[in-house]
Amino acid sequence: MTAPVPAASNDFIREAIRRDNEQGIYGQRVQTRFPPEPNGYLHIGHAKAIVQNFGVAKDFDGICNLRLDDTNPGAEESEYVESIKDDIAWLGYTPGITVHASDYFEQLYQWAECLVEQGLAYVDDQDGETISAQKGGFGTPGVNSPFRDRPVAESLDLLRRMRDGEFPDGSRCLRAKIDMAAENMWLRDPVMYRIRHAHHHNTGDEWCIYPTYDWAHGQSDAIEGVTHSLCSLEFDSHRPLYDWFLEHLPLSGDKPRQIEFARLELTHTVTSKRRLKKLVDDGLVDGWDDARMPTLRGMRRRGYPAAAIRDFMTAIGTTRNNSVKAIEEFESFVRRELNLTAQRRMAVLRPLKLTLTNWPTDESGAPVVEYFEVTNNPERAEDGTRQVPFSGSLYIEQEDFAEVPPPKYFRLTLDREVRLRGAYFVKAHNVVKDEAGNVVEVLATYDPETRGGDAPDGRKVKSTMHWVSASHAVDATVALYERLFTAKAPGEATGEALDDLNPDSREILTGCKVEPALAETPAGDVVQFERTGYFAADPDQPMLFHRTVGLRDEWAAQQKKK
Repeated sequence: MTAPVPAASNDFIREAIRRDNEQGIYGQRVQTRFPPEPNGYLHIGHAKAIVQNFGVAKDFDGICNLRLDDTNPGAEESEYVESIKDDIAWLGYTPGITVHASDYFEQLYQWAECLVEQGLAYVDDQDGETISAQKGGFGTPGVNSPFRDRPVAESLDLLRRMRDGEFPDGSRCLRAKIDMAAENMWLRDPVMYRIRHAHHHNTGDEWCIYPTYDWAHGQSDAIEGVTHSLCSLEFDSHRPLYDWFLEHLPLSGDKPRQIEFARLELTHTVTSKRRLKKLVDDGLVDGWDDARMPTLRGMRRRGYPAAAIRDFMTAIGTTRNNSVKAIEEFESFVRRELNLTAQRRMAVLRPLKLTLTNWPTDESGAPVVEYFEVTNNPERAEDGTRQVPFSGSLYIEQEDFAEVPPPKYFRLTLDREVRLRGAYFVKAHNVVKDEAGNVVEVLATYDPETRGGDAPDGRKVKSTMHWVSASHAVDATVALYERLFTAKAPGEATGEALDDLNPDSREILTGCKVEPALAETPAGDVVQFERTGYFAADPDQPMLFHRTVGLRDEWAAQQKKK
């Protein structure tokens, strides 16, 4: 019986699968796969494919496998394989099985011989540049290779000698014999195997010929029993070749069906692995997991919740039309999730000393220390409260005091009263300056009758500020981030995305003062710095916090203007 599909999960892919199930195709079985090439770390674009493939399988009570598409030994590494597995688990998915395309090399080779024996493939002695030039162009037919009609026995012998390592790299290749005049360029005798004497991360030195993506893709799907091969839209033109290969092979099961969907693009973001790798190799970022990178590793370090990524992918849906989503829309999902889950803390990023001149002392002359009970997360009562120390010597943000206030400035200034979050009303009456004339300390008085933040006489203040007790403060380092690329569409103006790299994409603040509870933040957890934003505790460096997103919902503001 066909599994019901949630109404929120309806799209053209699920509709196609539902029709297949109604017609009894594949025996109402649904199996998908996520097939990344292990030549880099997964990025936000891959997340859409992951959510799509695993989500479709789940909706139809099917399975989704992870298949590492490792047919290019020169670019693939075990490091990337392990990172892919880890990222998928972090996103919340478990593959049915994890396999490699290289696990199927022997079967792929046997099928290649099968096509040669049918006269549907031949060994070409030309180099890649010549073959490419002979392909022709749109509206211009290609030119047949002089080796196209090579006898079957000769091609078969050469193919076997290619496998045995007799020939040098690039000296020969195996091509399918289809149609050099086909309108679809992918059908113009595509290359199936090329010679590469290179060590492979999974098969070692067993092979010196490697299949191309198009030769390995559909056949791997068939070997695994994939029913619906979900690909990004750029593979739409590859589908006739996908089907041609499968139609000419002695498959033991059903022929899988390829369906394409639009990939995800975000403003101010690049997802080209080549460009991302250049950022890493040239030292323009700290690595694949730099918090500015659009890799899942980078987003994880920055504090983006996996749930927010999944929710965003589900919300934008699945279409066949390429479009670019505003990164602010994505961040609104991050902010929404963190608002529900992140505990609140007080942190002063650019500290300014605030001294309460009328603060009491105990019998020994030491300043009295009080504690205030503060809610950890107003969105979740189960998170409880914490005790925050308060004394007569505090830190506030530099921007929260102005000796000469600008218009509409409601924060602390001389002879103006403000509220310290959850504590008291205070009023500044003097300042201390350094030799350069900069304010280094604000002197103020507090009203002991306003404990908890309200005045018994009902008077109101226009500003509430966060603070940290100076004698209890813990030092922290905070990384603030702007867009990694200044342009909405990086490279649109010059053709090179890296031309739009933002040289000021990160600011490191040292000497930040934070409340004691922040020293106990588990690595990787995200907290809200009150009035400032959401910050993630670095997984490796203690007391380093990365700004995930600010508090202001830029996407909501954009929609309001529209």
